Amino acid sequence: IAKSLRSSTLPPSEIPHRAKSQITLAAMDASATGAVSKVKKYVVGRKLGGGPRKKAVARSVKAGLQFPVGRIGRFVKKGRYAQRVGMGAPVYLASVLEYLAAELLELAGNAAKDNKKSRIIPRHLLLAIRNDQELGKLLAGVTIAHGGVLPNINPVLLPKKTAEKEPKSPKKAAKSPKKA
Repeated sequence: IAKSLRSSTLPPSEIPHRAKSQITLAAMDASATGAVSKVKKYVVGRKLGGGPRKKAVARSVKAGLQFPVGRIGRFVKKGRYAQRVGMGAPVYLASVLEYLAAELLELAGNAAKDNKKSRIIPRHLLLAIRNDQELGKLLAGVTIAHGGVLPNINPVLLPKKTAEKEPKSPKKAAKSPKKA
């Protein structure tokens, strides 16, 4: 069997199928089990028996992230942002996105707490973004639906304050003569 496999002019993709069929023929012809084990040992690079497969571990778990590394990698590849995408690129992008989301949610949670609310609404997101210098610069051109605007009143429009509040002294006005 080994000689016939070596001398065959089959393409490499056909050799494993050919080897498997020859192994089964040899197994049927062999009277001893030793011959079958010798034939099985010949087939290189192909596991016939194999053991139990190890459970797959997601790349997000390996990287210690909550964001899906595989899905982000698929989006980067399908988006055709580059001809080739390295193995570390989706991991790095997922970690950056996770950090930004965590930062934004922390600030929005603080804004909700300041307004005595337990649920984050778009208004809290807007307040968090606009009150943070770096997030405000990153998301300067972004409009958040139902976010409103920052509370801001131009100082010119505010009522004028006097320098000091003068205590009003009781001025006695001249009594006008009563008409009788």
